[in-house]
Amino acid sequence: MRAVAAIAAVLALAGCGAAGSGAPPPGPDGQAEGVQAAKRVTPAICGRLTVRRTGTIRASQATELSGLVASRRRPGVLWTNNDSGDAPRVLAVRASGKLVGDVAIAGAEATDWEDIALRGGTLYLADIGDNRSERDDVVYRVPEPAAGVTTSAPAQALRLRYPDGAHDAETLLVDPRSGGLAIVTKDFGGNSGVYVVAHPSATATTTLHRAGRLRLGLGGLATAGDVSADGRVIVVRTYTGFVAWERRRGDSLARAMRRTPCSGRVSLANEGQGEALALTADGGAFLTVPEGLNPVIRRYAVR
Repeated sequence: MRAVAAIAAVLALAGCGAAGSGAPPPGPDGQAEGVQAAKRVTPAICGRLTVRRTGTIRASQATELSGLVASRRRPGVLWTNNDSGDAPRVLAVRASGKLVGDVAIAGAEATDWEDIALRGGTLYLADIGDNRSERDDVVYRVPEPAAGVTTSAPAQALRLRYPDGAHDAETLLVDPRSGGLAIVTKDFGGNSGVYVVAHPSATATTTLHRAGRLRLGLGGLATAGDVSADGRVIVVRTYTGFVAWERRRGDSLARAMRRTPCSGRVSLANEGQGEALALTADGGAFLTVPEGLNPVIRRYAVR
């Protein structure tokens, strides 16, 4: 969503954590999902990182980029989308910034697209921005377009409803192992809800399950996220930083995100209004791009 520029200047990743104390809430299967007493493993991206600019997107179509994901099947291709106000389409770019695709998404509407994700060869487009917290979410599912096409196959709409009323959100996570979805809400108080669905329906509205809470600190607004292609690393970013989890074998996204995440040691504040992040396939590095004209693509990698 569009945000007042002054807000970004005061945002701080003041703290993070899993759900509060007490008995853990039930999971989607009715069983409690709590913190497991096992040795904590820290993702590599929470270590010392180097950052370099890989390119600038000078295409007129890229005006307010709000989502980014690395193709799993087309090496070197990044898929991205604009925020509210654009047509239902996705752009394909190289890390150099070169535009290599502009694809209209057939059968979709664009109210406030905020994030984009991939599972194998399927794109997920998150129409989940809701400034006024007054509508249900829609996630469009469509086969990843081929190079050179201008219109996709018809999109499948997954209509989602929160169990406790509408929320504003900008972060969609898709489990590459199971196909389950997780949405992280955007909350200025820094207490983002984590809502999940294991098997979203394409024929009826599905009610999400509240799986936990992510404490990002006052002003810690969740603006993007991703899951690595191998399913091991989960990351959620804010305007100024990020938190990440190393996922254990057998974990659902919800179970993994109930543990205390690690905090990134590099600031993302100087990017501008950053609402996009894409992990590399193994989760050992990530790329970002901010909103605005001629946005710069940056790559953060372990030293």
